[in-house]
Amino acid sequence: MNNNILIYGANGYTAELIIELALGEGAQPILAGRSAQKLAPLATRHGLSYRVFALDDIGVIAGNLTGVAVVLNCAGPFSRTAKAMAEGCIAAGVHYLDITGEIDVFEALAALGPKAATAGVMLMPGTGFDVVPSDCLAAHLKRRLPDASALTLAFQAIGQPSHGTATTMVENVHRGGMIRRGGKLVAVPSASSCREIDFGRGPVTTMCIPWGDVSTAWVSTAIPNIEVFMAAPLALRWMAKASRYLGAVMGSGVVQNLLKKQIDSGSAGPDAEQRQRGASHLWGQVRSANGQTATSRLDTVEGYALTALTAWDIAKRSATGAAQPGYRTPSLVFGADYILNFAGTTRTDL
Repeated sequence: MNNNILIYGANGYTAELIIELALGEGAQPILAGRSAQKLAPLATRHGLSYRVFALDDIGVIAGNLTGVAVVLNCAGPFSRTAKAMAEGCIAAGVHYLDITGEIDVFEALAALGPKAATAGVMLMPGTGFDVVPSDCLAAHLKRRLPDASALTLAFQAIGQPSHGTATTMVENVHRGGMIRRGGKLVAVPSASSCREIDFGRGPVTTMCIPWGDVSTAWVSTAIPNIEVFMAAPLALRWMAKASRYLGAVMGSGVVQNLLKKQIDSGSAGPDAEQRQRGASHLWGQVRSANGQTATSRLDTVEGYALTALTAWDIAKRSATGAAQPGYRTPSLVFGADYILNFAGTTRTDL
């Protein structure tokens, strides 16, 4: 059962959550990564097979995908791993999934879409909290207001980031923001705008961030103007704004290494109790040129718990015939209501 799904970066925090979920269903995914030293104990503990290979050579990657139907890439930062693994999957005729939230990665894989379609391969980055719930919410709002010309999404994550998420944040802290205007990606200053948003428990201050939906929601909905906001405390908003002027310093090797050492000294991610206490609240609004609006909220479980559920479910579905060749988003393949299949998820139209 589901023994033709390969999980790359299997020793990472989120990957181990996915593996536990798969094992609980009686599945036997193939584990993979760069380090035999890290993979072997994990594979032995769970009685699973594993493959060790780096992502430096497309031919080597493809050669290690024999007997695999789907690769689920959990090795971040995905700016370093996604394109090479996707190229290897195309060469091997294997569907590619990952759990990224990085706009540059979405854009790079979208550019590979025609090549993947010719090979009969699906490329679907963002099969976790980035961007399944927000992508489904965007598609639902488009359904409510078909002539929408602007989309605003926002989320409030109750919980703490994992080691991998924190590392990605550090590596991008000096790079500014991104929105979509007139169908084009437009660079903006970090925290270029802030606004009060009510996720259902009273107004919360949010700041504009370069979230993956700035890329994917355009593919899913064709809405030309897109912004994404995240609930952020004052300290985080100030740090984001400071990065406008201290970007070169914050991106320097010395500061990057210092911040990453602090991350390495902490826990890999939230424990089971913290995930149970956590939650994810999303809000979205579309607007048409004539001033009509539609607003909806979506409430679901903690982000890492949700990522394990959605990524593994999409991997199973893709391995058993649901995959569509080319570059795809979750809502394009599974529909706007897909997120409602997961316990603890509710959607409210305002």
